Amino acid sequence: MNQRFPKLAPEAMTPAQREVAAEISAGPRGEVRGPFVALIHNAELARRIQQLGEHLRFNSKLAPHLLEIAVLTTAREWSCQHEWYMHEKLARKAGLAPAIFEAIAKGKAPQGMSADEALVYKASKQAHQGGRLDDETFAATRERFGLDGTLELLALNGYYSMMAMVLNTAGMPLPDNAAPPLREI
Repeated sequence: MNQRFPKLAPEAMTPAQREVAAEISAGPRGEVRGPFVALIHNAELARRIQQLGEHLRFNSKLAPHLLEIAVLTTAREWSCQHEWYMHEKLARKAGLAPAIFEAIAKGKAPQGMSADEALVYKASKQAHQGGRLDDETFAATRERFGLDGTLELLALNGYYSMMAMVLNTAGMPLPDNAAPPLREI
């Protein structure tokens, strides 16, 4: 698939796009990259999505390795090569055991997870498969992470689902012309 949303040079951007690009570049992302290459084509949408993503990714109540379980589960659900490629690196950096993300990549339930890891995985899978958490999983998630953490976990799965749709539709090549990391299951 060809790249459907071309990367805009600053001189090709509208004033609103330049403003949002500057906001994104000044934040923890450091540049307009990934899904924001496509999203910048709608400046206000990019601004709002970026703000939500920045909050979820960089100010999460969840430990980084738990956040990455939710993101990688989402990337696998949507077969999002770009999301997986970037977040597998972040999962490694966060100390997530390779056996966990390798199982997720194969569409299998990981074995040997901690209680928190297993809960995040289970809740993420339920959110994707049925659009909700069952009573038992909701109670366990609320008990462990609080209502705010439960909402954050649901929002992470929803946010990264949206990003997977953008990335999968955009047709962006992987960085460094990498081979797609996910196989069809």
